[in-house]
Amino acid sequence: MKTIGLDLGEKRIGVAVSDESGRIALPLATLSGDQPACEIIADILNLADQHAAQRIVLGMPTSLSGEAGPAAQKAAQFARALAAETNIQVITWDERLTTALAEKAMISANVRRRQRRQKIDKVAATLILQSYLDAHADEQTN
Repeated sequence: MKTIGLDLGEKRIGVAVSDESGRIALPLATLSGDQPACEIIADILNLADQHAAQRIVLGMPTSLSGEAGPAAQKAAQFARALAAETNIQVITWDERLTTALAEKAMISANVRRRQRRQKIDKVAATLILQSYLDAHADEQTN
């Protein structure tokens, strides 16, 4: 089952997509977060349609203690708005530390700072999606 993964940021939204088997997450795109929510949702649904996605996983930025702060509340509100516009299943998924992990991985790979800024959101979306796929791998075999 193909799945789209999202890392919802203030300025950018990272997008990832799974392979056909639903086992591997791949970076897909970075969308501008500066546009109205309805346009962001339309862009996401367009990508989901292009890739025949049957599920959308949205990173939920909970704090390290597990509490839902303002960013998590915004993500939950966005998830509800997205779900209201589609029949595709929308799932929120814990994304604690994914942006930090994405940056660390890119630094380890000697990716320059400017390139990291351009790619970090879709790399974080890929980590969020891969975490979800790994946690639900047994469902893919059924």
